[in-house]
Order: sequence, then structure tokens, then C-alpha cells
Amino acid sequence: MTPPLRSRQFWLPHPLFSLFLTLLWLLMVNDLSVAHALLGLALGVAIPLVTHAFWPEEAKIRRPLPLLRYLGVLLVDILRSNLVVALRILRPARQLRPGFFTYPLALEDDFAITLLASTISLTPGTVSLHYDNEANTLLIHALHLEDEAEAIATIRTRYEQPLEEIFR
Repeated sequence: MTPPLRSRQFWLPHPLFSLFLTLLWLLMVNDLSVAHALLGLALGVAIPLVTHAFWPEEAKIRRPLPLLRYLGVLLVDILRSNLVVALRILRPARQLRPGFFTYPLALEDDFAITLLASTISLTPGTVSLHYDNEANTLLIHALHLEDEAEAIATIRTRYEQPLEEIFR
């Protein structure tokens, strides 16, 4: 049986996740109005509150500064990927090479793996489809896959290694 939550933990069991959900809502609706900010805040509080019982353990961020760098890299990559995907789709001669590849994970922390899979899916042009617990791999689909080894190396250096540093 889990110990009773303190008052702050009851209303905000995952405060950073609540903040993340609020900011994500504002980015998704692309509207900075008071109504959307309040709705995002309500969702940011309600979703972790309702799902708290299903979380296996509290995420332990060991180093917050690399987390800020990671979020900056992610934001730049999302913007850059949006432009690249738009150009690839709008070109008259679409020469897309969609493909699947298996990404071997070095991460072992479940929360860090979830963040990596979410990061891959947030970046336009790639989607993480399946996590194989036994092989510790992610199945990823890319809209345009020229070099599988390069895609794996990019994910490892830009996303997985920083996540290892954050949660190590």
C-alpha cells in the first residue's frame, strides 16, 4: 500500500509534468488567451491527478540544467523538422523514402524511455511505434530514411545521451 500523499502532492502529484502539459496545450492550440491558459492549467492539474495511481514511480531528474538544454534542442529540432517535412511534401517531385528501423536503447529507466519515444514522435517525420522490453529496442518509422545508421546516431547523440545524463 502506498503512503498517504501530503496536501501539495495530492493536488500536484507531478508538478513538472503538470507544467509540461500546460505548455504543451498552449503550443497545440496556438493561442495564448486567458481561457486557453486556464484550460491548459486545468488539464495540467487534472491529468496527473487522475493518472497518479498508474505511475509506477516518481521520475528522478538528477540534473535539471541538461534538461533545459534538452528542451531547447527538442524545440529547435521540432521547428527544423516541420520545415523539412513541409518542403519534402510540397516539392513537385516527391522522392520520399519512408522506412522502418529498430533503435537499440541504452536507456534503462522507464520514464526516460517514454520521454525518448515521445520525443521521437513529437519530431515531425518520425514516429516511435513499439517498445520491445525484452530486446530493449524501439521500432521507429521515418517519413524519409536515407541512412539507418545515421538516423540511429542522430537519435543517440541528440536525445538519448542527454536523457541518460538527466536521469542517471
